[in-house]
Amino acid sequence: MNLAESQKIILDQLKRYGPQSVKVLAKRLNLTTMGIRQHLQDLRRNDLVTTTTEARQTRGRPLHLWRLTAEGHDQFPARHQQLNLELLTAIREELGESVLVKLVEKQTDTTADRYQGLLSGIDDFEHRLKALADIRTKDGFMAEVRLLPDQSWLLIENHCPVCSAAEYCRYYCDFELTLFKKLLGDAVNIYRTEYLLEGNRRCAYKISKPT
Repeated sequence: MNLAESQKIILDQLKRYGPQSVKVLAKRLNLTTMGIRQHLQDLRRNDLVTTTTEARQTRGRPLHLWRLTAEGHDQFPARHQQLNLELLTAIREELGESVLVKLVEKQTDTTADRYQGLLSGIDDFEHRLKALADIRTKDGFMAEVRLLPDQSWLLIENHCPVCSAAEYCRYYCDFELTLFKKLLGDAVNIYRTEYLLEGNRRCAYKISKPT
């Protein structure tokens, strides 16, 4: 599908930040509201976006927001999802659950070794966490980190390139937490605050280093 560069950026913004109004998108992208509306209408004709309404906290008309459709989410890269899903299904059916667990654990260990190499020499916690987010982004997770008011951190993954495999085999998600602990230190407190497979639009992890 041939999309204008501005339309690709709009899709990226909706993926990263969730439903947004025309006014917010125009401000973020430094475009006119008329230009944003035209792009959104083109994207809607391609079934990539749709509208939703949100009640205002003050009196007035409901706020109209634009969000990605399923087809819109599909515009973002996935790592051979159908092949992975077929392979996982075959392993579970032919070799059993325990073999499947060991396979995912082995994949996690391999990923951890690769990440450790890339993070080698980065000892400062904040720099290491941001470097981890950069690596995850290169792996397709559209990751970012935010410092929270309580001085803990939020690691956000706006996209999951292995979503179908993770939905079939949630060991991927369990071992992801193990991966982060291994990379950031066992003493670090990490827990999931948002979970794509439970209806949230992304996965997010609150991370606190020991005092």
